[in-house]
Amino acid sequence: MEQRKKEILEAIIKNYIETAEPVGSRTIARKYELGVSPATIRNEMSDLEELGFIEQPHTSSGRIPSDKGYRYYVDWLMDSYQMSQGEIEYVGKRYAEKVEQIEEIVERTGQLLSQVTNYVALVMGPQLKKNYIKDVRLMWLSPGRALMVVVFQGGMVQHRTIKIPEDIKLSDLERITNILNSKLEGHAIQQLKTEMFQEIYGDMVREKMVLQRIMGVLLNYSREQIHLDGTVNILNQPEFHDVDKLRLLLTSLEEKSMVKQLLTGHSGTGLAIKIGGENKQQGIDQCSIITATYHIDGEAAGTIGLLGPTRMTYSKAIALVQLVTGKLSLVLKDYY
Repeated sequence: MEQRKKEILEAIIKNYIETAEPVGSRTIARKYELGVSPATIRNEMSDLEELGFIEQPHTSSGRIPSDKGYRYYVDWLMDSYQMSQGEIEYVGKRYAEKVEQIEEIVERTGQLLSQVTNYVALVMGPQLKKNYIKDVRLMWLSPGRALMVVVFQGGMVQHRTIKIPEDIKLSDLERITNILNSKLEGHAIQQLKTEMFQEIYGDMVREKMVLQRIMGVLLNYSREQIHLDGTVNILNQPEFHDVDKLRLLLTSLEEKSMVKQLLTGHSGTGLAIKIGGENKQQGIDQCSIITATYHIDGEAAGTIGLLGPTRMTYSKAIALVQLVTGKLSLVLKDYY
């Protein structure tokens, strides 16, 4: 693309991201000092429209970027966003707060992303499916409360406080621990079958209530935990004042399988950006989504995503996703 066309396309996209209003040649000439007349800009805009980089939504209106235009902008024109020290410190402070459960970390990540960007955050919790159980421990805390600790062969540890009958004693917990380890040690989370639970129930009739809670926790580890935050932010975007567009998008986000596909649909383990129609799901094709993989000890563990209109502020959103991904990886490493 010729340099002048690049400059005009970049100006159109920046202005449209800022205002959500179609952009005319006079606006570009006035705001961006490109050194050419509005007539020249109009001619270049006509060429850009012919090439498919911009569109004219209504007769006699200005132009807006197309998905192709956004893609060219993100790949070739966009400057990197440098986060301020204040922004970096704010993110660090949020992750410095103490947490007791993995779910809290996942939830906090979603809240942080959605609050800072005013977009929708999607976070898939760490996947433990391929981790084999090494040890299960039950520790008595107080009447009616016990600490359940699960150690996986990969070195990861999960712990959770569970309710127990108040008459359960330390000796009872030791007996339950021994039975659980004899049945579960060496099994992967996804290998836990109903028949295995029934076999354990046979050995633990007296402690059936405790076992039900333990199995509930173990099965929860095997499920993909996906957290959405900031869905209401969609209402603040002018693009979704159209009720039909809004309904399609919200319907898609309500489907767990659809959200999972959004988070796992990119190839590789780095950062990926899908713009507008590059997303094939109905409703999502009006949006852009930035996804990135976070790691635990160098191994991919889960995905975070940021979903907004195609008019999103890509550079800042990308920088934030990269920062949060790094912070989340460090926090999870320390947690495990």
